[in-house]
Amino acid sequence: MSFVAEVEVRFRDHDSFGHVNNAVYATYCEQARVRFFEEVMDTPLSDPHIVVAHLELDYRAPIEGVGTVEVEVEAGEPGGKSFPIYYTLSYEGEVVATGETVQVAMDDEGRPTRVPDQWREAIADQP
Repeated sequence: MSFVAEVEVRFRDHDSFGHVNNAVYATYCEQARVRFFEEVMDTPLSDPHIVVAHLELDYRAPIEGVGTVEVEVEAGEPGGKSFPIYYTLSYEGEVVATGETVQVAMDDEGRPTRVPDQWREAIADQP
């Protein structure tokens, strides 16, 4: 089973059409990614050694109303300096979006570096 984070859908997330604005979906992924890093990777996402190099979202259905979005998070196989994270966003039991980010490990000088062994182990052991 993958890691699942519940994220609150707020009234302010909605646009003039009455559904969640498309940019907010990226925020839901970000909130889930923060929890994933803290709980699975044992690393605060405020760690300056992680950057998102790529974000992709595919929208399947609008979110209308408030409540909770379940964001399933699963990290993919690490490469040398980066690794993907895959997202499935569900609202009221329906998949509303899927997405992917690519995280790059950075050294103290802000240059890409090898994904740390601690992260590799956590990814291999993820739920």
